[in-house]
Amino acid sequence: MASNLVSNRFRGFLPVVVDVETAGFNSETDALLEIAAIFLDYSPETGWRTNHSISHHVVPFLGSNIEQSALDFNNIDPFHPFRRAIEEKVAITNIFQVVYDELEKFDCTRAILVGHNPTFDLAFVKAASSRIRCKKFPFHHFSTFDTAALSGVAFGQTVLARAVVSAGHQWDQAEAHSAIYDAQKTADLFCTIVNKWDRLNRNTV
Repeated sequence: MASNLVSNRFRGFLPVVVDVETAGFNSETDALLEIAAIFLDYSPETGWRTNHSISHHVVPFLGSNIEQSALDFNNIDPFHPFRRAIEEKVAITNIFQVVYDELEKFDCTRAILVGHNPTFDLAFVKAASSRIRCKKFPFHHFSTFDTAALSGVAFGQTVLARAVVSAGHQWDQAEAHSAIYDAQKTADLFCTIVNKWDRLNRNTV
């Protein structure tokens, strides 16, 4: 029953919240440093909610560009010995496998990336997928759910921190700009907006 409700809600697409931290803005040349994915669940009683997550620190790919200004912004030292970073191929393959497991679980045809200004995140995920020569790509290649746009409509806020607070959640600036934290807060924001819409729609039908 739950799987049907999930697959039918977004026309067979499964929303997966993704956030990346990088060493610059160019997905083709700049290193992917962190990636996190939050997986969602649904029940008629509670609506959409976060379920489980996966995240990795990533070793910069060979020959990648690293902008110091990006590192100053996200406070990441790519070569710190305690990062426990793994190779890009391992990180992406691991996350993609979990996405495929979720697609099968909910009988969905493809994942759709949810993010705050998600074209950035999708570009880096696609570039990494291409570098490691993935034969299959679980996400829609160009469609996304943008919580910046959704929260602009729902709360009049487009900055993630302000939108999260407007949605009734806590925001810790000291934790911001890590992939797992930003992904979790984006997931909370997305679920709040969708649940709010579903309640309003149910009450007006």
